[in-house]
Amino acid sequence: MPETIRILTTGGTIDKVYFDAASAFEIGEPQVAAVLRDANITVPVKVTSLLRKDSLDMTAQDRLVIRKNAADFPERMVVITHGTDTMVETARFLEGLPGKVIVLTGAMQPALFRGTDAIFNIGAALTAVQILPEGVHIAMNGRVFHPDGVRKNREANIFEETGTSREKG
Repeated sequence: MPETIRILTTGGTIDKVYFDAASAFEIGEPQVAAVLRDANITVPVKVTSLLRKDSLDMTAQDRLVIRKNAADFPERMVVITHGTDTMVETARFLEGLPGKVIVLTGAMQPALFRGTDAIFNIGAALTAVQILPEGVHIAMNGRVFHPDGVRKNREANIFEETGTSREKG
């Protein structure tokens, strides 16, 4: 039987629910369980909802909560769904947890949208966490990055290497 993967949800666009044409939104229920069910994922996972925040609203205390949970759960493999605006900052904050493979992912469009990238990114993160070495990684746009060599390009709506990259693939 494959090892269990712990998934920690923190909010972000991946879990946003929009209410009207003026783009009023709130962070809704974590969508990862529905995505995994719909994709017929067979690897064992345990989902824990930690936060329901836009990543621009995350505080140092929130990052401590994420770090403590990633460290304290017994699973070696941890996937964290996170808002894309401060994902890199959180990834850097998580570095140095011994014995853990941590992969952060998110979405540029909510998981509930038909044209979302959430489904692909979650799948990529689940695969990446099973094959990458110990450490912290970011899986976005079909690539895996080291937190020290990536940034969100807001104009292009993608993650890209920065030139100091220790990109994983």
